Amino acid sequence: MKLASLLTPDQVILDMRSEEHLPAIAELVDHLVGLGKLPTDLRGEMLAALEAREEQVSTGIGYGVAIPHAFSEKIEDVIAVFGRSKDGIDFEALDNGPVRFVILFIVPKKDYQLHLRTLAAIAKMFTNCEIRKQLAAAESRTEILDILAGKASGNAA
Repeated sequence: MKLASLLTPDQVILDMRSEEHLPAIAELVDHLVGLGKLPTDLRGEMLAALEAREEQVSTGIGYGVAIPHAFSEKIEDVIAVFGRSKDGIDFEALDNGPVRFVILFIVPKKDYQLHLRTLAAIAKMFTNCEIRKQLAAAESRTEILDILAGKASGNAA
């Protein structure tokens, strides 16, 4: 599954405000709730699941990228949001570098294998320095989606 297919322009935040990983996760979850993509009554449960995942090991995978993720038995389809931080977020990343791109997704528990494939595709795409440069320079949500879809670079996840 391509990352771009999980996102609409509304699910892209061009300039995140948070400076640390747990507030950044809350900012992204609140964005999904505000859009009506994540039911309000699941907000607390999803925040707890995402925070528990971060306590195991940071989802900051390096290259300025973090992929916080969780599972839910209460959703039917994958829910995702992309956030960009111009200043960087302290995500306690594996390489200790600031995170500039955060892809948060919540996966139905029944789709565990999809989650693994999606994580691998995202990680592979974001190891491409050119894609990260294009995403950093993008001026609109649509431009970011085009990059993620491979329309701007020929690479996608």
